[in-house]
Amino acid sequence: MTQAPKIGLVSLGCPKALVDSERIMTTLRAQGYAFSRDYEGADVVLVNTCGFLDSAKQESLEAIGEALNENGRVIVTGCLGVEEDLIRETHPSVLAVTGPHQYESVVSAVHDHLPPVPNKFVDLVPESGLRLTPRHYAYLKISEGCNNRCSFCIIPQIRGDLVSRPAAGILSEAEGLVRSGVKELLVISQDTSAYGVDIKYAESRYRGRPVKAKFYDLARELGDLGAWVRLHYVYPYPHVDAVIELMAEGLVLPYLDIPFQHASPSVLKSMRRPANQEKTLDRIRKWREICPDLAIRSNFIVGYPGETEADFAFLLDWLEEAGIDRAGCFRYEPVTGAPANALEGAVPDEVKDERFARLMEVAQDISFERLRARVGRTIEVIVDDVRPDENRAIARSKWDAPEVDGQVIVDNATGIKIGDIVPVTVTDSDEYDLFAEPARH
Repeated sequence: MTQAPKIGLVSLGCPKALVDSERIMTTLRAQGYAFSRDYEGADVVLVNTCGFLDSAKQESLEAIGEALNENGRVIVTGCLGVEEDLIRETHPSVLAVTGPHQYESVVSAVHDHLPPVPNKFVDLVPESGLRLTPRHYAYLKISEGCNNRCSFCIIPQIRGDLVSRPAAGILSEAEGLVRSGVKELLVISQDTSAYGVDIKYAESRYRGRPVKAKFYDLARELGDLGAWVRLHYVYPYPHVDAVIELMAEGLVLPYLDIPFQHASPSVLKSMRRPANQEKTLDRIRKWREICPDLAIRSNFIVGYPGETEADFAFLLDWLEEAGIDRAGCFRYEPVTGAPANALEGAVPDEVKDERFARLMEVAQDISFERLRARVGRTIEVIVDDVRPDENRAIARSKWDAPEVDGQVIVDNATGIKIGDIVPVTVTDSDEYDLFAEPARH
């Protein structure tokens, strides 16, 4: 029996790129390819790159170089693939370069340099496809691209305008994932709450009935599948308010990942983002009246061109008033091709560093206070890891997404398994994590 050709995969960047990697892997596996966990065992290495920031581009170029040094046969795909000249100038020996979500192109490149071997004895591909996440959670990408034109961002140049998937296709995929054992669906896209705008909220038939391609309708349908549903990259358009009701009902997790980026009206205007933060604060208050358990995570940029000390102080005050549960922070850096590069008022690196430290200190204080308020409560958690030697489980609450948020450390965890959803009583907290024990029945 002929040996199946083996692919090595390096996947960089955001969860959206991870979903692209999963789709490429599933296609190649169905065609008879196998996969190698190391460079040495691979016949060719795929590097799925990130190109959002110049620092991410550098990381991608370094990853390509490492793959070439360790293996020698490398195919590049992903966001940096739109800059083929840069890649080939830096690494002339790469076999092929394709762009983001060009699945057919990257599979074709693999065929050219490593033809598949027909083999009727290969393992069947699981119905849910191959995944790079643990068995109990999965990313569900509902659209590609973005219609916004933020001055610091080149995503539309890389991935194009918004292209939404039909609702029936998303729901069928989600149903298959839940059937395969997934207990948490993480809904992602470049602009999740814009879902369906490009296709005029077109209906498609799911289980014999029409379902509209609307953010609210999709969230409700996903909530009926019986898994945790977590919403990421949600811009706060007015229609998002209705989804808070679904959170209060328990159909969708009380968690919103909203990329606010800043709060100062002048900075937001320069970023080409809506600047009415007073109205946003009012909406957050109303959201929490409807769903008191709501957790909001967001990312912020400090040191944006023209950001004054007054702008930054406004942001810190806004953070505290909004009570942002989980905050990530980035120091502004120019991105090749972004309009923001032409702005005046560059902020010195040492000021960026100082503002970064101050913002993270405020964010930590907010997180500490909000977590402390949960001590004594009995909550459900999903288990990501177990440590039998310590009789401990590492889990997450409904307020914590994998990789980016905090954890719930559960002691006396005898009998608890990875993927379990179990009730625990919170006994303590710190700046980012909760500590708990299994709830007594």
